[in-house]
Amino acid sequence: QVQLVESGGGLVQAGGSLRLSCAASGRTFSLYAMGWFRQAPGKEREYLAAINWSGLNTDYADSVKGRFTISRDNAKNTVYLQMNSLKPEDTAVYYCAAGNAIASMRSYASYWGQGTQVTVSS
Repeated sequence: QVQLVESGGGLVQAGGSLRLSCAASGRTFSLYAMGWFRQAPGKEREYLAAINWSGLNTDYADSVKGRFTISRDNAKNTVYLQMNSLKPEDTAVYYCAAGNAIASMRSYASYWGQGTQVTVSS
């Protein structure tokens, strides 16, 4: 069992940056691939990025490639999402998730956090 708690969301102006954190409980954090997703009002949940257990492999959705960076610190049981050049259309609730493999994170995750709101003003 893995429990995930996101933090770092807030209000930022367009062009600004935010870093989201996701703290995981449990000693098995380093065994999981981790991912970030978001959901805007009235829209489906969108995959953003994933990172494998070691942090050496990452994957990004085209919509955020070059602007967002996923990373992890297994010693701190934490995964991060650095978001730069934010746009109003990035406004959403952002969720982290844990899964078995980076290859499957786009379609399935075993555990989810409660989400953190990101609002980008124009």
